[in-house]
Amino acid sequence: MDKNVFEIHSRHTGVLGIESDFDVSNKKELSEAYTPGVAEISKAIEKDPDLKNKYTMSGKLVGVVTDGTAILGLGNIGPAAGLPVIEGKALLYKDLAGVNAIPIAMNPSDAETMKENIKSISLSFAGIHLEDIAAPKCFELEDMLSKELDIPVYHDDQEGTAIVVLAGLINAAKVVNKNLKDLKVLVNGVGASGVATARLLNEVGIKHITLVDIDGVVNADSSNYNKYQRALAKDSIGVAGKTLDDVIDGQDVFIGLSVANVLTADQVKRMAKDPIVFALANPVPEIDPEVAKEAGAAVVATGSSKYPNQVNNILAFPGLFKGLLETGIKKVTYQIEEVVAKALADLISNPTPDEIVPGVFNKEVVPTVTKSIEDYKANL
Repeated sequence: MDKNVFEIHSRHTGVLGIESDFDVSNKKELSEAYTPGVAEISKAIEKDPDLKNKYTMSGKLVGVVTDGTAILGLGNIGPAAGLPVIEGKALLYKDLAGVNAIPIAMNPSDAETMKENIKSISLSFAGIHLEDIAAPKCFELEDMLSKELDIPVYHDDQEGTAIVVLAGLINAAKVVNKNLKDLKVLVNGVGASGVATARLLNEVGIKHITLVDIDGVVNADSSNYNKYQRALAKDSIGVAGKTLDDVIDGQDVFIGLSVANVLTADQVKRMAKDPIVFALANPVPEIDPEVAKEAGAAVVATGSSKYPNQVNNILAFPGLFKGLLETGIKKVTYQIEEVVAKALADLISNPTPDEIVPGVFNKEVVPTVTKSIEDYKANL
């Protein structure tokens, strides 16, 4: 147990607070910030509800929502236990991108009920960031909210992961001198992150994708997998087999979004020449990076800060939502995901085996991501 972590989080009762943007030190200021001045604002918003985005913080506030059912590395531990994670995300929004965000924990429920709960508070927000919500509910929830809300809805475990994986893969392909679209990719772990990542890879032209989850290879007619996984398998050209070991031969890329120690050195040796291994499970990857390199992996990425090439959603979400808020874009599309991934990849001018994505503290990341969305909007 790291006592310092507990001390940091207890010192101020968490890591977030609210700061005022207007000082109230006399009656005049009180009347402007509160009563009777706000009555005029309220009457104006009554006539035109969209004015709330101009005159209240609802025009700049992101709601970071979890039910705690799929917390990275911890699983289903409940919404209260999910609060430290989403509070940390809100802190990063503010510190890295100047975006105001507030953590919201909701009791677990079905997708329809959770959708209605979020809709009922959505007037307070300029966007919704979903976090640590189990599949397949997360797919259903995001789909429904994206259709029914007129604000951006973003699931970090889906879109964030997919964006950063694609950015890394763009540069990894350059390192091994292979065409991105010709890569044969195996995705191990087809939950929220795996489905979204495979979808985005498919959208950018990578069609040879083999999907493996806890019960083995996912096929279009696999009765033990959900409709989102089956549909993805139908849209992809995969290798026939039942297990990871059956389908690893000749794969150019292994993308692990699963659990520790499921990939062996022997399996890496059976992959294609100069294999790319993204072992992204936390806190322990699918294979030890040194073992993967010794087995012949040309490029290795993990989700850990202990090794080079950390694939972390922090590279995406702060600048992404800043760009969405500044441009007024209402939907996170595959085109936006690809634009952001390419912008992140382009930050590395000369990719090497140990540098395919920028570091999480690279000060160019947020402005680059934000500008890529602004440029995308300008070119529509």
